[in-house]
Amino acid sequence: MDETNAEKPGNARKLIWLRKRIIPLAGLLVAIGIMVGIVYFYWQNPDIFQELRAYGYLGAFVISVILNATIILPVSNMTIIMTLGATLPSPVIVGLAGGLGAAIGEFTGYVAGRSGRGLLTKSKVYNRMESWVKRWGWIAVFIMSIFPFVFDVVGIIAGALRMPLWRFFVACWLGRTISYVFMASMASMGFKTLPWFG
Repeated sequence: MDETNAEKPGNARKLIWLRKRIIPLAGLLVAIGIMVGIVYFYWQNPDIFQELRAYGYLGAFVISVILNATIILPVSNMTIIMTLGATLPSPVIVGLAGGLGAAIGEFTGYVAGRSGRGLLTKSKVYNRMESWVKRWGWIAVFIMSIFPFVFDVVGIIAGALRMPLWRFFVACWLGRTISYVFMASMASMGFKTLPWFG
């Protein structure tokens, strides 16, 4: 009985070690694998986004998932959302589909941050954004997700700070949806006011 009791703490230590080292490393490798896979797929199929536009609202969703899952691709998600908003019947549905896709795509940054705290060099901008997320939590994520050019790092910060995934997702989804609905609607109004399209 003494030997059995001695083995239990050893097993518990192994489980703790697995949870602290292997599982986060696996999460980081999965996030990096998804990003690298998307980049590789894009370089093999550079016309993929033109083809996905033909799928309308579903295309807006899929494009947003892909382009928010990585920051390496030389394609602007906002430009595509605006183009689809200007050409499809409902820019609001384009924004809703794009916002949901964006929130799902941002999981890669969140997982990377949760898995590897020292992933990014901590610049002044990073430190400022990190202090906002520490202080305001999901509200900071929501506000920063409205502005697409500053948000890529926020997912990593939220993951590193162990923000609950559901809070990150909801805040990101709401912010991106507002941003995408606004931009798609503005593009739609601008498109309709051009005299040669009237």
